[in-house]
Amino acid sequence: MVEDPHAVRTLRVGSAAEAGLSGVEAIASAAAAGLRPAVDSARPHYPGYVVLAARNGIVALRAAGGHVLRYADAGGADLPGREWIAARPDTIFDVASLTKLFTSIAVMQQVESSGLELDRPVSSYLPDAATRGPITPRHLLTHTSGLPAEPDPSLYAYDSMADRVAAIHASVPFAPPGTSYCYSDINLITLGFLVEAVSGSPLDDVVRAGITEPLGMPDTGFRRTASHERTAPTEYEADPPRGLVWGEVHDENAWSLGGVAGHAGVFSTADDLAILCQAILDGGVYDGVRILRAETVAAMLREENAGFPGHAHGLGFELDQDWYMGELSSPWTAGHTGFTGTSMVLDRRHQAFVLLLSNRVHPSRDWGKINSVRANVATAFARALR
Repeated sequence: MVEDPHAVRTLRVGSAAEAGLSGVEAIASAAAAGLRPAVDSARPHYPGYVVLAARNGIVALRAAGGHVLRYADAGGADLPGREWIAARPDTIFDVASLTKLFTSIAVMQQVESSGLELDRPVSSYLPDAATRGPITPRHLLTHTSGLPAEPDPSLYAYDSMADRVAAIHASVPFAPPGTSYCYSDINLITLGFLVEAVSGSPLDDVVRAGITEPLGMPDTGFRRTASHERTAPTEYEADPPRGLVWGEVHDENAWSLGGVAGHAGVFSTADDLAILCQAILDGGVYDGVRILRAETVAAMLREENAGFPGHAHGLGFELDQDWYMGELSSPWTAGHTGFTGTSMVLDRRHQAFVLLLSNRVHPSRDWGKINSVRANVATAFARALR
């Protein structure tokens, strides 16, 4: 890692006024509202959550609510109250597709350090993917590869790891690269394989050595264990028959790949993700430690998908998506969501970000629909910036 003596900002806790926010009460209320039933349902949006908001390097809101463990089965029968586990500000969540940002950063680190070329065919790095023709890393990062959204059948249908990897490499595009947009887990799974091929190391080691350790993110990484009292459980899963998924990645395809995959598998806390957000806002550096060059960060946040209206995207980051960014959405906003109930939104214009982490899939993925809550939290934050 390259030390930058001119960039030593670290996050600190302070008041809303210190951060340049008009207040944080509305943000906290918007997040707490997710504990109440949706308008068209008797079920809450999520059982537990953590929300964190910061501006100018000052964390003005860090709060938790609800219970991350509450239910005894997928139908929603309550456990005895003494067995409920309250959410806390340092709860560790399965962040699902926020993993894609870690993989994207790892890809760009390989561009900087190993000569990986974004516009060179992936098959030149992964010969087993040769059937994909001219698909490039840039296509994969922007979801314009023409590859389908998910493997079909799911990877757990295969008997061996080798067969699962081969199934990803054999994925057949439905359109020529660069001609359509399709948000695809296969894209990021492939990028995870690409990072491993170029770096010569497993993806989890690359993420640890290149991102989480240098930035000081001790609670972030692949492969949690259920014995960790701070880890939020997710779903009671019947197919495959896993029971309560707790301390293992929720995503079935990532689980089938051993818990480490380019699209899902990372566990983290709001505090750790806040460090990553600040590093991105500060051009790839945090507390004097640089993980990416400033020009690389700028490239990751630059619109790549102008030809696909509504699907603004940088290299890994989603841009200007009002469906979860609410009134914060603008050409200056970047972020991502995760299926388990997580979201991150960064506003470069205001040097600000907001995180909402939940386990909305507890006890079942069919319960919580939280995009309205995500948007409301981001909107409350946007109004506090004015």
